[in-house]
Amino acid sequence: MQPSSLFLRRVLLLDAAASVACGLLMLADTALLAELTALPAALLREAGAILLPFAAVVAYLGTRQAIPRQGVIAVIACNVVWVVGSVALLAGGFVAPTALGHAFVIAQAVAVAVLAEAEYLGLRKAAAFAA
Repeated sequence: MQPSSLFLRRVLLLDAAASVACGLLMLADTALLAELTALPAALLREAGAILLPFAAVVAYLGTRQAIPRQGVIAVIACNVVWVVGSVALLAGGFVAPTALGHAFVIAQAVAVAVLAEAEYLGLRKAAAFAA
């Protein structure tokens, strides 16, 4: 455990909020989103279902007095896997999304990459503060 920086706490809570929003979007009307994006409904439903417990864990970490370093590293790793998976989904030809579908996958991948980078910076900042 280490003392947490306010920046790291805020980034984790932002990640949790974004994950809930995206997860609920994917689950709220999967059929419509699948129709608009030409992404498989099952993929959207499963991704949305994965995001909600992930968000709960990230929110939990973000509300701890001392944020566990290994927990943040795990969140960063999950975010990197999400970005790589998103790129592979499009580059591998596994789906044939519409322009909106491409934009949806790319936008969330970029947002997740930015969050992962901010979490990494926050982790470094918290470690420097603790030293």
